[in-house]
Amino acid sequence: MKTPTTADARRYAGRHLRTLWHHLTTPSGDHTPLLGNSRRPWARRLPYVVALILQTSLIPAGIATLVGFYDLVLPVAGALTIAQTTPLFLAITRPLAAWWISAATLVTTAAITARHHQVMGSWPWTAPMIISYVFLLLALALRESRATLVSVWVTTVLLTALTTTLGLPRAGDGTTVLLIALSGAVLLLGWAVRDRAEARRLLTEQEHISEVERERRTLLEERARIARELHDVVAHHMSVIAVQAASAPYRIGDVPADAAEEFTAIAGTARESLAEMRRLLGVLRSEESGGEKAPQPGVGQLAQLVETVGRAGVPAELAVGDGLAERVPQAVSLSVYRIVQEALANVVRHAPGARTWVSLSADGLQLRLTVVNAPPPERTESLEASAEGTGQGLVGMRERVRLVDGRLDTGPLPDGGFKVAAVLPLDDLDSPDTPRETPA
Repeated sequence: MKTPTTADARRYAGRHLRTLWHHLTTPSGDHTPLLGNSRRPWARRLPYVVALILQTSLIPAGIATLVGFYDLVLPVAGALTIAQTTPLFLAITRPLAAWWISAATLVTTAAITARHHQVMGSWPWTAPMIISYVFLLLALALRESRATLVSVWVTTVLLTALTTTLGLPRAGDGTTVLLIALSGAVLLLGWAVRDRAEARRLLTEQEHISEVERERRTLLEERARIARELHDVVAHHMSVIAVQAASAPYRIGDVPADAAEEFTAIAGTARESLAEMRRLLGVLRSEESGGEKAPQPGVGQLAQLVETVGRAGVPAELAVGDGLAERVPQAVSLSVYRIVQEALANVVRHAPGARTWVSLSADGLQLRLTVVNAPPPERTESLEASAEGTGQGLVGMRERVRLVDGRLDTGPLPDGGFKVAAVLPLDDLDSPDTPRETPA
């Protein structure tokens, strides 16, 4: 093993001194006032109030101590005291620069008072000096990095040791140890407070990100579920197109050869589209929904849905316009059924026993759907009062209404009930003559 030499020791010490100097001369780039990001106005003004109180109390006390205990002339005592306390205001925005001024003032004051006759008191640190320095270190700990705080404390130890032992005509007393202990404790406390505040801020940001991701995941899951349900509707139309195109030359007499080839091409394209839709459905279908093969419900099944809810303890009435079930396009019919299903499920969960009315009527080319429930007959607790709902029901309603270019209005009623109202297009959404805007 190589024995360390004097040159190695010098290099080692020089490297650490350069690191120490770097941390003492490289402040954080944030010059926002201390507590400047707080939402409370009084909290943003608090550092200035504390600095003002400290100055108005420490300046007279510091001058009186230097004049009374060390017989300093008033101008010198005043200059040293002001130089020691003024950095408290600078520490609100630039604590590292304020520390340099305060540390230099501490050493200068100790060097001056050491050469004056001491009437009474301790040396080299008076009480106003220690109080001012400790509060400045607290501001520093709330802003700078951990490495900078360690460097400041090490420098404080070195400065106090050099001040009290090298070349001064007087030996220090217990105030040196007090300053070192207090400075270390305050730096540790400030760092702990800042670290906890930073952890809480990061936790709040993560919770916000998680909430956004949860909402996005809910929306995507609901869109995928709607896409799976609409597969049967679209597949039915594509199957009809394929059958009609393939059988047209046999059903229609004297079909020209060119037209027969065109019908054959249309039938082939329709079959290819059906195959692509099946592959798309395989991507959208989850493991849990892999067995969903039942026909999709519509307006014709609303009566059965209302009857089922009635057996669950919610008296519901259904009113559907004459001949309306045959006029509603399949995609709109599926959306109507799912909206009514979710609205009635919400009544069962949140207002058990409340009387409910479901109405479906035509107004020109618009279909008006309304689900209104009265307040519960007696004060009952919601079945989901203790659970945090995901809001997926309303998300699904909005997505289904947006899918068919409709409008949705939901909200509580003045009497304590709830209303779900939707306006959906009644014209055939699959008609090529109907201009449609592709949803984003």
